[in-house]
Amino acid sequence: MSPSEQASSAGERAYLLAEPIAGLDEALAAVDAFDQALVGGLLRPHPGQAAGLDELARATAGTPLASRTAEAAGKAAAGAAGEDDLVALAAARTALLGAVHDALMARVTETTGRGRGETETVPGADARPTANLPAAARSWLTDLARAGWQGIDHDMVSGAAQVVSAMLPDPALRRLGTLLDGFAAELAASCPGASLERIPVRRWADLWSRAMLLTLPQATATPMAGTATGRLLPLGVDVHEHATAAQAQVHAVLEPADGSAPRLVRASVSVPKPDTVLGAGVWQLMRPHMSLLAALGEGRSMDLVDMPITAEGDLIWSDEHGRPGEPADAFAAARVALSTATAAEAAPLDRHPARIAVPVLLEGYSVHQDDDALTFEVAGHRLAVDADRAPDAGPLGPEAVARSSACIGLLRWDDGAFSVQPLAVETAVRKKAVAVHAGAWAGGTADKAAAKAEKAATDAVAALRERAGRLLRK
Repeated sequence: MSPSEQASSAGERAYLLAEPIAGLDEALAAVDAFDQALVGGLLRPHPGQAAGLDELARATAGTPLASRTAEAAGKAAAGAAGEDDLVALAAARTALLGAVHDALMARVTETTGRGRGETETVPGADARPTANLPAAARSWLTDLARAGWQGIDHDMVSGAAQVVSAMLPDPALRRLGTLLDGFAAELAASCPGASLERIPVRRWADLWSRAMLLTLPQATATPMAGTATGRLLPLGVDVHEHATAAQAQVHAVLEPADGSAPRLVRASVSVPKPDTVLGAGVWQLMRPHMSLLAALGEGRSMDLVDMPITAEGDLIWSDEHGRPGEPADAFAAARVALSTATAAEAAPLDRHPARIAVPVLLEGYSVHQDDDALTFEVAGHRLAVDADRAPDAGPLGPEAVARSSACIGLLRWDDGAFSVQPLAVETAVRKKAVAVHAGAWAGGTADKAAAKAEKAATDAVAALRERAGRLLRK
């Protein structure tokens, strides 16, 4: 079957995305029950919280986690849970969401007809971070769980500051440190918890349980799959921005030099940033760390030689192993290579419904707009479009999506349904197809507003460096 025929078949199977999945609602209900128990805290649980803990335990019955989860749930219901018990409960919750992730990914695979790759891995570096820092983080997370989201105050939340400061300089602990830093900032902005009208229950439970597991030995180890050599065809970039950090994640197809099947891969760059750097200014911070961003903005491929890659398909980017290649159109690459590209399996801790982000090509759809809500009708079935996720750091906006006839996007799952996040769209301008990319400004731009934002970012970073230099000289 040709790539175009495979893409057509995938469109015809779009109805599968709306079909119910057996056991999904029950698993999510058990997670929600536990999450509600965290709202009021586990220091003195009331009967409703005890029931939520019991529901989590019952959901793991018949699994290797069953006895340990039941024991931990019983102690937590009695207000006597220790750190190890809370770790066990976090692991049970994570396992349930991992099962939900796997069921959803099986449905995505059925819809796209795309194969899953099998990668032989070799262990990564045996990083052995200082044991007392993860233990200190686990102690703080235990205090949070006992107090509950309604019991947080500034004194409790500020307890993470010293731990985070000690973690961030250590590469082996930076992942956990960054998570704790962002989590603590969200909690601090919501203090006191007793006065909160709305609590992001699922999100805070996600952050808490993930952080709990990351305090365990080897949880942050990255198993390597070796190296990648071949042509990299960028499809689009997903930008995540926080007040003090930004990340660009490039989704691409790798055509291996040995002629084997193409593979879906990712390459990411993350940087700290001042809260005054906004919009297109974030490229100013990220561009020096990854030449791929310039190639993406210029519409070029990259030629890779021995680029390190993880078992999950994440390129550990190094400019020494990649150089700009020939011009490459993302839509041409998607039409030719995307349908036959294999995808790697997710790492255990990354098996979460919110982390599903599968590159897809959609064509031949009609666009429906109901107030601010956009949907694509594909083969008679509607798919929600999350156009608001398009970053301010690029020209792709809801208007361009609404006028589009083709879309490269990320298939996601949120709030009980699948949706697509556009990375690039094709629109007709004077009867000619024109592509609009979220990452069009990654390599630089002549757009006036974007250029102004880049200049503001340059000035802000220069001022901060000058101030930091003065402080160091004192």
